[in-house]
Amino acid sequence: MADHREMSEEELRERTRALLQEVHPETTDAIPFRRKQYEHGLAWVHFPEGHGGLGLSPKMNIVVQDEILQHSKIYHQDPGASVIGIGMGAPVVLTYGNDEMKRDLLPRIFSGEDVWCQLFSEPSAGSDVAGLAMRAERDGDDWVVNGQKVWTTVAHLSRWGMLLARTNPDVPKHDGLSYFLLDMKAPGVEVRPLYQITGEAEFNEVFLTDVRIPHGHMLGKEGQGWRAAITTLMNERVAIGGGGSKRKGGGGIGQLASLWKDRAEGAFSPTQEAILRDRMTQSWIENELLRVTSQRARATQKSGNPGPEGSVAKLAQAEIHKRMWELGVDIMGPTGLTFEAGYELRQGFSALDTPEELAKYQFLRSRANSIEGGTSEIMRNILGERVLGLPGEPRVDKDVAWKDVPRS
Repeated sequence: MADHREMSEEELRERTRALLQEVHPETTDAIPFRRKQYEHGLAWVHFPEGHGGLGLSPKMNIVVQDEILQHSKIYHQDPGASVIGIGMGAPVVLTYGNDEMKRDLLPRIFSGEDVWCQLFSEPSAGSDVAGLAMRAERDGDDWVVNGQKVWTTVAHLSRWGMLLARTNPDVPKHDGLSYFLLDMKAPGVEVRPLYQITGEAEFNEVFLTDVRIPHGHMLGKEGQGWRAAITTLMNERVAIGGGGSKRKGGGGIGQLASLWKDRAEGAFSPTQEAILRDRMTQSWIENELLRVTSQRARATQKSGNPGPEGSVAKLAQAEIHKRMWELGVDIMGPTGLTFEAGYELRQGFSALDTPEELAKYQFLRSRANSIEGGTSEIMRNILGERVLGLPGEPRVDKDVAWKDVPRS
């Protein structure tokens, strides 16, 4: 097999143009186009050949995007509901899955045909994921799983779930976990919506009752689930932290800038105007720093496994987004305090037509940014201990069997 690691930017552009000659975004729907994009090795160019990539540097992914945008008015972006599969599922399958899993699952993840969810958090094990209680017991060629997960994003839409369960309660908590690929349509899987302040139910709680998972659907080895979980979590932080626009002035900050430009004339006193302008400038700077930090995190990925920049970007994203959309509500003045009539509970994602609607929605939704994917407090601990080398928090359960750890 040819070694494409030295492929030049121009050669990659030529390869992208060859894709566009075969299928074009303006005449081909998203799923078939992205299927072909995968076959050409242009899905994740930093993945190996045959698995949607070319073995190139992650920073070369932007070349593919740029070349498509130069020749098409339409760009089939990652589907919104597929962020977990694309951002987390694909790297885990690539790292721990067997050849059959890679062949069957990776193309459908990238195309958006299969939505994935992450089944880690539990009611008694949120920030302390390793303390989870969901039990998986071996029965012949299957594992029988019982327990509850919570805050499972897009579980109601998902075909596959990344499940972390306890297979050995007689060893310390990190050592007794195993990682499974769960069929979300299997008997015994029940998904219940959790409605948010936005009116949506993108999060869910999931109950597993005597769910049978084939042993062949274990990712990695028995008892080594924490290793695969860390791969998932590191990629989750890159996906969340880098979830904004890759273009300067795009995404949320671009929408906030439009809100600022369209503000009512004379709505604020000169002093208020000056303060808001200063906050707007600061928000622009912070978002630009977040964008380039996220680019650096993606550029340092190796076969989909990122470094500490992902945790930096995730922490920054959470706090920056909350401040940004608080500013958006303040720019709207008194009207920012109202929520339009027709507030309905719904399971799915909103269609927001105006900058004002978006700002109000994001103000409410951004409350979750500092919780999901690891709280900001946990992120600070991770960065302090693993990146800066500061002393760790006391851990009295480190060498104690999970079953012997007191629980409330």
